[in-house]
Amino acid sequence: MIKENLTKVRSTLADGVRLVAVSKTKPVEMLQEAYDAGQRLFGENKALEMRDKHAVLPQDIEWHFIGHLQTNKIKYIAEYVSLIHSIDSLHLLEAVDKEAEKHGRVIDCLLQFHIATEETKFGLDMDEATALLESAEYGAMKHVRIVGVMGMATNTDNYDLVRHEFRTLHGYYEQLKAKYFAGHAEFKEVSMGMSHDYRIAMEEGATLVRIGSTIFGARNYGVPVNDV
Repeated sequence: MIKENLTKVRSTLADGVRLVAVSKTKPVEMLQEAYDAGQRLFGENKALEMRDKHAVLPQDIEWHFIGHLQTNKIKYIAEYVSLIHSIDSLHLLEAVDKEAEKHGRVIDCLLQFHIATEETKFGLDMDEATALLESAEYGAMKHVRIVGVMGMATNTDNYDLVRHEFRTLHGYYEQLKAKYFAGHAEFKEVSMGMSHDYRIAMEEGATLVRIGSTIFGARNYGVPVNDV
C-alpha cells in the first residue's frame, strides 16, 4: 500500500514541488518500503528516532528534521541531516552552527514562522526574523545556510483561513528574498502543506510538502490523522 500511496501522491505534485515523506513514529520496515518505491526524502521530528533510523537505513536518504529541535539534541543529527525546517530562534541557529562546525559541515536550515491561529505552534514573526538576520551573531556564522522558510497552518476545515496563512508565509519568503537573499540561488524553499492541505499549499507557492498519513497511514500515538 505504501508504494501505491506514494504513486498517488506523486501524481498530484506540481512541477518543482518535492515530497518529504513524514515518517515519524513509523517503523524502519515502512521507511524501507517507501525507499524501495523510490522515496529518498524523509522527515522526522525526534532527533533520537532519526538517529536510530539513519543508522540502519540506506545512506543515500535525505533526512529532514521537521519538529521542534532542542539544542541538546542537535548533536544526534548534525553529522548527516540534510535540512532543518524548524529554526525558530537565534539561539537555536547558533547551536546548530556550533555542532555543524564539529563535523566540518554547512547545514541547510529554514526559518520557521508562526502563521497559525494556534498558540501552541512554534515560530518567528517577521520582526524576530529580521532581528535574527541582522544580528552580529548570525553574520559571524560559517556553518549554517538559510535556504528558505517553513510554517504550519491552523488545523481547521476553514480552508480560506489555511490559504491566507500559506499566502502570508510565501509573502514572508518574498520579503526575505528581496531584502537579504537577492542573488542567492540557494534561498528557494517554502516548506508548507501536509496531508490535508498540501494542494492549497502548492497553489500558494510551496516547494516542499510534508506528507505522512496519506503515505503511511495514521500515526500511532493518538494524534489526529490530518495533523500531518
